[in-house]
Amino acid sequence: MADSGDLNENNTASTEEGVPAGASGDSPEEKSYDASAITVLEGLDAVRKRPGMYIGSTGERGLHHLVYEVVDNSVDEALAGHADTIDVTILPDGGVRVVDNGRGIPVDIVPSEKKPAVEVVLTVLHAGGKFGGGGYAVSGGLHGVGVSVVNALSQKVSVEVKRDGYRWTQDYKLGVPTAPLARNEATDETGTTVTFWADGDIFETTEYSFETLSRRFQEMAFLNKGLTIALTDEREAHVDEEGKPLTVKYHYEGGIVDFVKYLNSRKGEVVHPTVIDIEAEDKERMLSVEVAMQWNTQYTEGVYSFANTIHTHEGGTHEEGFRSAMTGLINRYARDKK
Repeated sequence: MADSGDLNENNTASTEEGVPAGASGDSPEEKSYDASAITVLEGLDAVRKRPGMYIGSTGERGLHHLVYEVVDNSVDEALAGHADTIDVTILPDGGVRVVDNGRGIPVDIVPSEKKPAVEVVLTVLHAGGKFGGGGYAVSGGLHGVGVSVVNALSQKVSVEVKRDGYRWTQDYKLGVPTAPLARNEATDETGTTVTFWADGDIFETTEYSFETLSRRFQEMAFLNKGLTIALTDEREAHVDEEGKPLTVKYHYEGGIVDFVKYLNSRKGEVVHPTVIDIEAEDKERMLSVEVAMQWNTQYTEGVYSFANTIHTHEGGTHEEGFRSAMTGLINRYARDKK
């Protein structure tokens, strides 16, 4: 597109017969479209070539999404009942470290790939325990794409797994392992540590926002009762009033009941002191639902809906179903009580 200042009465656009405007007029042989024009991107190359297709953007939002994807995997361990603590640290050099006390990513060999499972998870798209293999009944995030995308879009990734009686480690550069998975000293602990440094050649910024991350982690803690999520910022320019690293820790035994109390604490007077809390589960279909409600004296509503711990900003059938049922119930009650 030409700049508007270049368009005046002397500017014209024209085409020669059979040659579209803007074409160079090269011979068909020079501009042919055949099999040689087809590019196949192997492995994680597709992610580095088109990162926006996988994380939405290469701006600040996409940068923070990398952190969410790693943390979501740890939250999945909590949802499965195998983890209760997640520690996230923004390192002084701009890296991010995520530690959980879950089962640890499997380290045994995947027969079809002839590689350790942890390497497959970090280097193969659509590889993970979230596709019906029995690893997870409920999960959030990009469902098997997430951590491999983080690896692809990072200059460096280090993974440490405590599992099967040992501590295992492996490093990656631009998505490629720098050495085979190494077995280290014996340990009776379990868990996974993922440390990554986002690639500055891909992202517009590699500066993380402590406030953005802390808000998201507080939300995660609300949605997973009993889970503790801590965030520490070790960057020199980000310290508290005493000169110590900024640190927050979130833990809510009440789950979304505490979430509703927190939301209403900033909205004035509540109509009824007790939060209405409803839970139901269908084990056959592996479905569960929880609703927490409390009315306040304001006239604006606040409805927050989530599916598998992911905030559904634009609603969905789950939110529409709730609204419809609630409206019908209140109308019936009002008619019955005249």
